[in-house]
Amino acid sequence: MNHRMPLEKSDIGNIVYVKAVAIDDLPDALQDEARAQADGAETLYAVHREDGEQLALVVDRDLAYALARQNDFSPVSIH
Repeated sequence: MNHRMPLEKSDIGNIVYVKAVAIDDLPDALQDEARAQADGAETLYAVHREDGEQLALVVDRDLAYALARQNDFSPVSIH
């Protein structure tokens, strides 16, 4: 699943956080769409700003990092 959101820097900074999110933990309204686009994956990766705003939700961890770097953000993993 690749959910595009505007990636623009703010006065908060350029660090973004990447965290694994189980599809079952998404809001009910997003679960069906996520499963349809996740190609069998049970886990997606969310990219968040420092203030917690979600910028993107993608199916692959490497894609999350690449997306962040392409938009001049510095990705950090959340465990």
